[in-house]
Amino acid sequence: MDTASDHFKRTVLALPDVRLRIDWLDHHVQGEPAASLAALLDVVIGESEISEPKAREVLVTIALWAAGVARDVDLERLRAAALEQRLLSLQRVIRKVPPSSLAPESGEPRVPDYGVGRELSLGERRNLARRADRHGFDVLLRDPHPMVVTELLTNPKTTEDDVVRLAAFRPARATSIEAIARTRWLTRGRVRMSVLLNPGSPPRVALPLVGLCTRSELQQVTRGADIRTILRITASELIERRPPMFGDEAEPIEGADIGLLQ
Repeated sequence: MDTASDHFKRTVLALPDVRLRIDWLDHHVQGEPAASLAALLDVVIGESEISEPKAREVLVTIALWAAGVARDVDLERLRAAALEQRLLSLQRVIRKVPPSSLAPESGEPRVPDYGVGRELSLGERRNLARRADRHGFDVLLRDPHPMVVTELLTNPKTTEDDVVRLAAFRPARATSIEAIARTRWLTRGRVRMSVLLNPGSPPRVALPLVGLCTRSELQQVTRGADIRTILRITASELIERRPPMFGDEAEPIEGADIGLLQ
């Protein structure tokens, strides 16, 4: 018998790439009553937690939507419904996390020295970031302005190593990590783990990503002494729920969708 969760998974997976799936989910969330949608998402997320293959694949869409696209008002509606109905699986993905106790950097972020004898304007730095060559990439990666970061992330010459460096900066640059969350790069395991293991990553981005981890990645999160407590707790809960299975260490989430989210 076809259930509501089966229909939802089939609808999402019928779309050919992650970007279309996220856009469809965003539109769907805005048009559906929160109570029924929260219950449906909880079922699908719960299935993913016990490694049901199609649910695991759909979880990529749910997690990337929550981490980088979802409007605050939609998340708040779903959080309220999840609390009222005690939907624990959904709460593990979208629960609200208290602000970090880490002190933010003081003052305005410094524009790096581009070696031209003066400070480049924002427009000039954005133009450098969108150029289809790697000249000046090391300096561009240190530029704190989110518009520069956004241009750099869509540059076809940007590599996974570049994005890992952006995600791993300490202290964390929240705007850079939020920019990463709006791109295809969060489908990459190394990028995802760089975000999760950075104690200054915005929880709005980091929390939905925990469910995408392999068992060994979840264990790495639980052992991180400087990782937010809520992330370590969530990882521990997922380890308990996930059954042992052959090939769990082989990154079941990553694969066909790589490179499709633009």
